[in-house]
Amino acid sequence: MTDTRIREFEKEEKETENEVEEGVCSECGGRLVNDEERAEVICEDCGLVVEEDRIDPGPEWRAFNPQERDRKSRVGAPTTTMMHDKGLSTNIGWQDKDAYGKSLSPRQREKMQRLRRWNERFRTRNSKERNLKQALGEIDRMASALGLPENVREMASVIYRRALNDDLLPGRSIEGVATAALYASARQTGTPRSLDEISDVSRVDKMELTRTYRYIVRQLGLEVQPADPVSYLPRFTSELNLSEEAERRARELLQAAKKDGLHSGKSPVGLAAAAIYAAALLTNEKVTQSEVSEVTDVSEVTIRNRYKELLESAEAGTAA
Repeated sequence: MTDTRIREFEKEEKETENEVEEGVCSECGGRLVNDEERAEVICEDCGLVVEEDRIDPGPEWRAFNPQERDRKSRVGAPTTTMMHDKGLSTNIGWQDKDAYGKSLSPRQREKMQRLRRWNERFRTRNSKERNLKQALGEIDRMASALGLPENVREMASVIYRRALNDDLLPGRSIEGVATAALYASARQTGTPRSLDEISDVSRVDKMELTRTYRYIVRQLGLEVQPADPVSYLPRFTSELNLSEEAERRARELLQAAKKDGLHSGKSPVGLAAAAIYAAALLTNEKVTQSEVSEVTDVSEVTIRNRYKELLESAEAGTAA
């Protein structure tokens, strides 16, 4: 084949590719369609075959529902920020069995144990990855203890990665920054937990947590809105086995207090606890101050002071 013929062939191929990308027939201007049975691209108006012998990049199997598609799919799990390597590395299973389910011999078990050890070493190649692996494990442990959903864990992982990349960890413990990231994530995603709840499951004290949290928020420029007392109500009312009516009344009390500016400068958890106790009284449901105090981790003195203020604010709003 001469050079001229090669150039003409390449030009024809390029024109064909442009036609397929544009989806317009060069002969009649009709719309191009993909004929999957013949592996061709044709014009639906004049029948011109624009491209033939197309390669199908899809799977060779067919699925008729999502369950069948998941069962037949051979790809791995999606990437996630909750793992230090984003889940792209390979894990060696802990079961000492072969592909047929038979137990391995003692010599093979020793070999697999050595392979697991070296595999773990290769997964964390430097100190930064080891730091990240420890921190993400700590975030997952605390989130599980607090019953936080997966989106909170992912957000906390992203915040910690940003702190690590911006070199904010020198002089601070891994546990402290991980706890601060989880606390900020819970606030940002609208599923807040109190400082006392966070510090109960953390390996750092409350003072270090608050200090590290302020530093991380300031350095990373995180937009964290003040916690809304209403966001605590569903969890607390569920633990106290209160009715939906009590939760609705507590929500109304907090909304009335917010209009009067009563929430300014006060603990949102304390206001939520007081609103729950006041709502229980209004709906004639049996719950004591000590029970509310135990669930919310708020002192009974705070509950007594706040619930009276909430009732007075609601009465003033009704009278007006």
